[in-house]
Amino acid sequence: MTLVIETKDLWRVYPLKTNVDGVPALRGVSLNVPSGRFVALRGRSGSGKTTLLNCLAGLDRPTSGSVQVLGHDLMQMNDQELTEWRREKIGLVFQSFGLLPTLSAYENIELLLRIKGDDYDVRHKRALECLEIVGLSRWRDHRPYEMSGGQQQRVAIARALANRAELILADEPTGELDSKTTRELLTFFRELVETQHLTMLMVSHDPLVDQYVHEVLTLKDGAIENHPRSRTTPGLK
Repeated sequence: MTLVIETKDLWRVYPLKTNVDGVPALRGVSLNVPSGRFVALRGRSGSGKTTLLNCLAGLDRPTSGSVQVLGHDLMQMNDQELTEWRREKIGLVFQSFGLLPTLSAYENIELLLRIKGDDYDVRHKRALECLEIVGLSRWRDHRPYEMSGGQQQRVAIARALANRAELILADEPTGELDSKTTRELLTFFRELVETQHLTMLMVSHDPLVDQYVHEVLTLKDGAIENHPRSRTTPGLK
């Protein structure tokens, strides 16, 4: 079994001037996510879900513990290395879609590959491939405001796939969608994981996700329920 995500005793403590120990957002999270799984991370607001996702994406640095993603030890990488790794290896999807409003669906995808440094022929072909994967080839020239919320999220997914990501990290990707569109998108996510041989970790408040994922993890007070946690808060660096 190949592990795409592996964390051990992961802590993230935010320092406060008025509190010597700081405020722990993550409390000893130990997590294993195998390849090819669609996993939901559930929990109330403030439970640490987004903090954990940011640590897994290299957007936030843990205070202590270990975090390995796609075979890379993120704790040992500097900011430049993390930026390049993120650009090459993972896809990020957000609740607000994050599309540039003045660009078409095609241009939103192609821009990511341009930043990555791909030649025109390579990025043109890949952008069209990704639009086809998400079923939006006919909408390639439409701008975000000309699309429904579900279509915009599919463009965001296509952009996340553009670099041939092996792992998709999604933060509340259905948060702004109605229940019908949410079901359609969750069905699509499950099919995407299985047909494209991806791994997907999705943060969500929505209980609908339970019907579509392989596994549901619940985060409470910074720790995964039914998982071991450390007894003491590590000191701040």
